[in-house]
Amino acid sequence: MTVYPDGPLLVRGDAEIRLPGGEVLAAPGRTVALCRCGQSALLPFCDGTHKAGGFRAPPPTPRSPAEPA
Repeated sequence: MTVYPDGPLLVRGDAEIRLPGGEVLAAPGRTVALCRCGQSALLPFCDGTHKAGGFRAPPPTPRSPAEPA
């Protein structure tokens, strides 16, 4: 998973993305961009709306050394 600054989460490879009811939205091997701004017309997927909407991601929260990455 790659977090794009002020953009989506890009998920590559063997991951299934499922709704709470169990419906599979993306199968393993597919690359998908997940929306972080909440403005996409294709939620949970990114449609690029974050650019026009001026989305700015909050700064990362520092973790303590004991927290897993």
